[in-house]
Amino acid sequence: MKRQKRDRSELAMSRGYQVGFSGSSREKCPYEQGSIRYQWLSGWRQGREDRWDGYNRAACAQKLSNMHGAYF
Repeated sequence: MKRQKRDRSELAMSRGYQVGFSGSSREKCPYEQGSIRYQWLSGWRQGREDRWDGYNRAACAQKLSNMHGAYF
């Protein structure tokens, strides 16, 4: 049985989340425009919020794995 590839928007959101949680600027967004950029920035904002709220890396890893089922 073949594995299904991940959706590009899902991947963008999770990469944005990781960048936001690490404290990096949103200027690091690799996408110029469109819905993929929107997904990346949504993930970035959520990552920043979690960082400010004091989440640790283990909690964020769990949240990322749960996020894939909730949003997509």
